[in-house]
Amino acid sequence: MRANYRMQRLFVEGALHDGAALEATKEQFHYLANVLRIEEGTSILAFNGRDGEWRAEISLPTRKRLMMTAVEQVRPQPAPSDLHYLFAPLKVGRLDYLVQKAVEMGAGVLRPVMTQHVQGKITSLERLQANVIEAAEQCGILSIPDVMPPQKLTDLLSDWPRDRRIVFCDEGHESQNPVPVLQAIAERKLALLIGPEGGFSDEERQLLRSLDYVTAIPLGPRILRADTAAVAAMAVLQATVGDWN
Repeated sequence: MRANYRMQRLFVEGALHDGAALEATKEQFHYLANVLRIEEGTSILAFNGRDGEWRAEISLPTRKRLMMTAVEQVRPQPAPSDLHYLFAPLKVGRLDYLVQKAVEMGAGVLRPVMTQHVQGKITSLERLQANVIEAAEQCGILSIPDVMPPQKLTDLLSDWPRDRRIVFCDEGHESQNPVPVLQAIAERKLALLIGPEGGFSDEERQLLRSLDYVTAIPLGPRILRADTAAVAAMAVLQATVGDWN
């Protein structure tokens, strides 16, 4: 069931059930009461990543408090996405974009990966989580992807579960069309690996190509920026072997 995009959506921490009353946080109060100037009795959509999506009615018991009371469930909680999204951090701004688009396009787990040519860094997992929640609020997503701590690429590969295939974007691939390569993959437990702005080093590319649980794909005839490549790769993977298919 698709989301209702005409109603304001809000992520909440508390449990959602019939009659559940949740108080807005300070940030939520400011946004709803001062920015949107929402009125008492207005309905919004609330979700917490566990209990589905609920229509909730707004009440303003005092000038500085806003309550949301769950009235009815409008969408049940779906199974979370099983797609792991592995990415080399970009610079601030472009990193926010990268995370938001990954959530919009169906990533279930976000894992920052530190490579040799990485130019960005993860200064705050809380900021990443905030971007995840914002993207979920805006795009009708009910399952909140997990955000993992950064890890070196070599460490990640050494401990990687062999039943989950890693697909990585290789600018040195001999072909231009990723679709036949993806269609040949038998596994359905997948991870997508996006490299840094400077690309993978020769050593990293050699290592990835040597592993039998890793598949290299091209992304067409043009050189793409890392954030563009991330969106393109997610789209072609989802359309070929993911949940668009």
